Amino acid sequence: MNEIPEVPQVHRVTDAQAICTVINAAAQVYRRIIPDDCWHEPYMSVQDLNQELENGVVFSGITQEGRLVAVMGFQARGPVELIRHAYVIPPYQRTGMGRTLLRWIHRHASAPTLVGTWAGANWAIRFYENNGYQLLNLQDTARLLETFWRVPKHQAQASVVLARGQALATLRIAGEM
Repeated sequence: MNEIPEVPQVHRVTDAQAICTVINAAAQVYRRIIPDDCWHEPYMSVQDLNQELENGVVFSGITQEGRLVAVMGFQARGPVELIRHAYVIPPYQRTGMGRTLLRWIHRHASAPTLVGTWAGANWAIRFYENNGYQLLNLQDTARLLETFWRVPKHQAQASVVLARGQALATLRIAGEM
C-alpha cells in the first residue's frame, strides 16, 4: 500500500538551534557565490540568530517526519515587511517547501513586502520572480538596503532587492522612497 505523503504545515519556530541547522545546511550553496569576506562557518551562529530574533525577525517553518526542513523569517520594518533568512535543506529543495512558506507569509503580510538576497544567487532571484517579485534596479536596491536592512556596506554592495507586486510604487506614493 502506498503511503500518503505528509502535507507541509507551516508553524512558528522559536528553537534557535533548529533554525540554525536548517540555515547552515542550506547556505552551503553560497560558499563560492558570495564575497569571501562574507562567508564564515557557521554561516549563521546561534548568537547571531538570537540577535535577529531580538531585532524582531519571526520565523515560520515546515517540519517533515519530525525534522525541521525549511524556515523563512519575516520582519516588520516600519512601512514594509521583509522576508529574512529563507532556507530549505538540500534534500527538500525544489519540493514546494519554499513556495509554501512564501505563500503563508503573503497571507499574513499587512504591508509592502521586500526580500534581499545575494546578487550571485540566480536561483533565489528566479524563485522570487516566479512568485510575483520584481528585481529592482541598483539605485532602488541601495536606497532600500540602507533604509530597511542592517547589513554591512560590503554585503549591501553584493546584494539585490526584490519587491512583491506594487511594493515599490506603494512606498513611493507614501513618500517612503
